Amino acid sequence: MKKWLLATILGVLALALAACGGDSSSSDDKKSSDEYTADKPLVIKFSHVTAQDSVKGKAADYFAQLVDEKTEGKVKVEVYPASQLYGDADELDALVSGNVHMIAPSVTKMVKLDPRWQYVDMPYLFESEEHVQKFFDSELAQKLFNSDQLAANDIKGMAFWPNGFKHFSNNKHPLVKPEDFKGLKFRTQAGQVLEAQFEALGAGSATIAFGETYAALQQGTVDGAENPFNNFDTMKFYEVQKYLSTTQHGRLDYAIFVNKSFWESMPEDLRAKVEEALAEATKYAQDLAAEENQKSFEKIKSLGTVEVYEMTDEERAALKEALQPVYDKFEDVITKELIDGIKALAE
Repeated sequence: MKKWLLATILGVLALALAACGGDSSSSDDKKSSDEYTADKPLVIKFSHVTAQDSVKGKAADYFAQLVDEKTEGKVKVEVYPASQLYGDADELDALVSGNVHMIAPSVTKMVKLDPRWQYVDMPYLFESEEHVQKFFDSELAQKLFNSDQLAANDIKGMAFWPNGFKHFSNNKHPLVKPEDFKGLKFRTQAGQVLEAQFEALGAGSATIAFGETYAALQQGTVDGAENPFNNFDTMKFYEVQKYLSTTQHGRLDYAIFVNKSFWESMPEDLRAKVEEALAEATKYAQDLAAEENQKSFEKIKSLGTVEVYEMTDEERAALKEALQPVYDKFEDVITKELIDGIKALAE
């Protein structure tokens, strides 16, 4: 009798567990794309910190437009530019927590998860826009996207968006020789490589959010900054800077990241269409960056409010030599494999 009762109880428990397992499986199924309509779309919150008329701002808006067209309104990308939702210091944490679904930070921001992302700040590592694009298309870049560090933080890398080469500006005097930097203080993004860069030139640096840079320059908190021409233009830094030198010493590029859990929860057919849209927007960003930077450069020169000094190759070479200590300090941190791999792509 006891054996029969025990067997019955075990049988009932087995059935109950099987039923629970079945319920769990069905509840884990992804939503069907049929559940979304133009009136009730799947919303992707996309936060970035630059102006809406910047290269990144225009590319983000174009991406949103493409997603709407390709999904027939079933997916809506809500773009929040100019730090409307989250600023420089907060957007990565917001992505990890799922408060936003997509961000396009300067790749330097990823250093808090993986020190190799500091490659972008290494002075004179890239020789041309073509060199940069070769890297974006390389296995080296994909390894950064597919790293364990990103996966552990529920982040998926999606695409690189170029922005341009950086150039130094300031309010004191033209910057031509390495010694011209001594005693000046520059706004910088957070990053040890950038701090070391200014230290090698005998200058100081202060970490200031991008959206607060205009005020910092206006109030004299810092003397100068480093930006691609388009950022210098769209943020109206020409109103608060007197001198600009075409140093072309480093890069400021962006990468698109999504919250991995959110991405994988999307219906596969809609996700595929969003990927298509992102690929097209990425090509658009690539074409736009060079065009907009050149337009901005011509505008800055024509305004007459900023004295523009166009550096020679010899002057850039002297600056590059002065910045060699940055490589001595960070080559092992970023890894020689990555740095040498990037250099090899220029050949």
